[in-house]
Amino acid sequence: MKYIIVLADGMADEPIEQLNNRTPLEAANTPNFDILASKGEVGLVNTIPTGMIPGSDTANLSVMGYDPMKYYTGRSPLEAISIGANMKSDDVCFRINFVTLSEEGEFDEKTILDHSSEEITTEEANQLLDVIKEHFENEVRHFYTGVSYRHALIWNGGSKEVNLTPPHDILGQKITDSLPKGENGEFLYEMMKKSYDLLNNHPINEARRRKGLRVANCIWIWGEGTKPELPSFMDMFNKKGAMISAVDLLKGIAIAAKMDSIDVEGATGNLHTNYQGKVDAAIKTLEEGNEFVYIHIEGPDECGHQGILEDKILAIELIDEKVVGPLMKYFSETKQSFKLSVLPDHPTPIRIRTHTSEPVPYFIYDSSNEQNCTSTFDEKSALDSGRLIPNGYEFMPYFLGQ
Repeated sequence: MKYIIVLADGMADEPIEQLNNRTPLEAANTPNFDILASKGEVGLVNTIPTGMIPGSDTANLSVMGYDPMKYYTGRSPLEAISIGANMKSDDVCFRINFVTLSEEGEFDEKTILDHSSEEITTEEANQLLDVIKEHFENEVRHFYTGVSYRHALIWNGGSKEVNLTPPHDILGQKITDSLPKGENGEFLYEMMKKSYDLLNNHPINEARRRKGLRVANCIWIWGEGTKPELPSFMDMFNKKGAMISAVDLLKGIAIAAKMDSIDVEGATGNLHTNYQGKVDAAIKTLEEGNEFVYIHIEGPDECGHQGILEDKILAIELIDEKVVGPLMKYFSETKQSFKLSVLPDHPTPIRIRTHTSEPVPYFIYDSSNEQNCTSTFDEKSALDSGRLIPNGYEFMPYFLGQ
């Protein structure tokens, strides 16, 4: 038996008047999802523990079978592991986003327009990070390049007793009330403020302006945390597993869990990613001996943050067509037994452009035990099922039949 989870990041949403009070998942054309759901099990799973921030970090840890209340030490350390940062037990790691701030007014009164600087390329971001390193890096603070707008700061002996805000939580809002506070907060604030002066008219950003692209004119510091310690996925579930994702966070979880983390050329973490490459990599790793593969796809979440309804629907349809469809074809042709689940980690509603904590829909299909569910796959069907897994970390053993 082979086990596959397709994690459609941020896919869940709310009923939208423009869609006749349907969600994007309800409105999307997803024949493959619906075929498998109708022969499997549909339900809801609560991926965010009460009192925790609804992030992809806590949510994916839950889905992977790790109780965030026990294992979560912050988001950025998981990303730092993926990009090769060397962390010690007394280090504090921060996520660095390149963001777009409005240009009018004093720094504290600016508005955050884009948490990703229109998904700036890694090559451009690396040049901007060189400027940040030149001014702020020293023997205790070290910056590391990640992917696109996502980067890391390791502070040797730093403090995480600081109040920081994820930039995607305040899109379209003034930054006044969301600037760093607490121990080291003043220094982090000064670093962010100075970065605006350094970056706003940088040649990279001048070139982006000429192309009509949003500029990466400030670093935003958030996601503080310390080095994580996860038991291996094999020790937890007795399954040899692999992760396929373009996102450092998910790669870091995999590395911390001693799973294979597989890079796919052309995988971007947005709507236009290499879907076929991810499917090919999943099939290859299963054929080479891995029993479980986690295929993480970021597109729906990014479209939710951007507030682009049509793109979010398209992102869902592409996962159905270009990921789940080819996997179904492969297992049908090879006549192998398989168990496949599709679910989001958390909702990212178009209305608010950030994450929420509501339970998310899932389906589980088992080729060796087909059911007669007669259900489509969406939030309403999942709610109507009356089935709820109350703790997200219980989902993985349930899915694996343990």
